[in-house]
Amino acid sequence: MSTLVRLAHHRWAIPVLAELHRTGGGRFVNLIHSLGVSRESLRRTLIALESYDLIHRNPGYGHPLRPEYLLTATGERLAEPSRVVIELLADLQATEVGLRKWSLPILNALAADRLRYSELRNALPGTTPRALTLALKDLEAAGLVSRVVTTSYPPTTNYGTTARAVPLALAAGRLTVS
Repeated sequence: MSTLVRLAHHRWAIPVLAELHRTGGGRFVNLIHSLGVSRESLRRTLIALESYDLIHRNPGYGHPLRPEYLLTATGERLAEPSRVVIELLADLQATEVGLRKWSLPILNALAADRLRYSELRNALPGTTPRALTLALKDLEAAGLVSRVVTTSYPPTTNYGTTARAVPLALAAGRLTVS
């Protein structure tokens, strides 16, 4: 799960991996134009991806047709699942909410079973109660997470993925390095 959390921490990491996979490498300016990302956001994302050893600068960079950034072997393993996640988010019309910091880790945690809030918080170390609450509300509004309050005493609240979000949750689970 830590790889998924690290990738999701940077809003543009998964789209960058998918785009580098699609194009076989890329140049900074081309990534800005194809993804619609600001220069500073892309710069921070590329620095993070390099520190995670998922991309590297092309040692032969200099020729105008040569890509500036390439995927490493580890990056190659994550690139195809990244592409699938991006396509599923587009199909669900949930790209904006799906690429927020905790959305994919939450969906991945809920893929196996319905969880109570405290169980979900324990499954996602590093999240704050506020961040988790806001992410759950956004995912519920997007139709990706369902919230069920039981009528028993005391009442409990369980969260789970909706049927339409299951493929996305499973694809997010493939964004790990073994």
